[in-house]
Amino acid sequence: MVSIVLAATLLAALELGPGGSSDPARQGAVPDRQPTRPEARAGRERRPAQRPQTARSISGPDCSNISVGLTPLTELRPAIYMGAEGGLYPGAKNSPPRAHAGAGRDIVRRIRPLTPSGEYDGDGRYVLLSIGVSNTEAEFSAFEEVAASEPSKDDDLVVVNGSQGGVAAAQWADPSNEAWSTIDDRLAAAGVTPRQVAIAWVKVANRIDPQVPPEPWPAYAQDLQRDMESIARILADRYPNIRVAYYSSRVYGGYADDGPGNPEPFAYEGGFSVKWMIERQILGAPGLNYDPARGSVEAPWLAWGPYLWADGLRRRADGLAWRCSDFQSDGTHPSLSGQEKVAALLLEFLTTDPSAVEWFTSAGGRHRRAS
Repeated sequence: MVSIVLAATLLAALELGPGGSSDPARQGAVPDRQPTRPEARAGRERRPAQRPQTARSISGPDCSNISVGLTPLTELRPAIYMGAEGGLYPGAKNSPPRAHAGAGRDIVRRIRPLTPSGEYDGDGRYVLLSIGVSNTEAEFSAFEEVAASEPSKDDDLVVVNGSQGGVAAAQWADPSNEAWSTIDDRLAAAGVTPRQVAIAWVKVANRIDPQVPPEPWPAYAQDLQRDMESIARILADRYPNIRVAYYSSRVYGGYADDGPGNPEPFAYEGGFSVKWMIERQILGAPGLNYDPARGSVEAPWLAWGPYLWADGLRRRADGLAWRCSDFQSDGTHPSLSGQEKVAALLLEFLTTDPSAVEWFTSAGGRHRRAS
């Protein structure tokens, strides 16, 4: 068992990813000190330079940029990226630690059909809500279509697309942003209420201004981590019966044109934001506590959803690759094929992941009603 002292030390180091500050007064702030950068060596990946903004005009995707030479987090083991370990979970693993996974299984078994006021009712409903940017909105719209025809989906589950164009992670991290009110309207249109929201899928990013020189690693990833953690807390505040939030990072950003967006390496580095946030919850960060036995509940149980990044045309071990045709003319927003690809990956996750099968499928629903 990891000692309490060791866990506290690790948690402080993860306050905002590598180089984060453990000073409570600076929680959420980007630390001044950046991580030590050892000399390049075998198994260590370097950060690719951001493409010069004068290289092209904003006229279409850069279909020549078929790879940026980075390794997906799921395969970055035992290698490291700019001093940060790979894998989706602590210890360069792609599965959560046994205790965290076990806690998740216990939590999802408590997901029940609910009345509009949030009381258990065998004839009630419960909601899977998406949170994200314009890309997520389009991808989740495609998912809604495939989920509607998925025979294993629980009939009591209502899928609501809360993602919205023009609302980046920094805006979602503001509880007063009108995007949250827009979700209330969408829930009402679907015939459900905030008290019936039980699960969220979150896929967010922040816009990079091509006219502003980017800060050095890991500033972007730390800022996004901070926003993701704020979103988790807002979810717990607004939806009192939410139990789980799955987070995914972006797809490949190498084809992006030179307008404002989220190109590489930022699309790739967003994966570390998710990894560090979940690791902080695993290590017991009070601001991300999901267990009422440990104090005030501040967030849902957090876990990875599908990991979507692959290095352009360079296929992952599971065969995933991103073609230029998977994107619209800006090289950032997904085309129909890109939307369908993400929708298929999300559906595969929800019908195979042990924590998701429990609430997404009708078999899991029968178990919940019988318990």
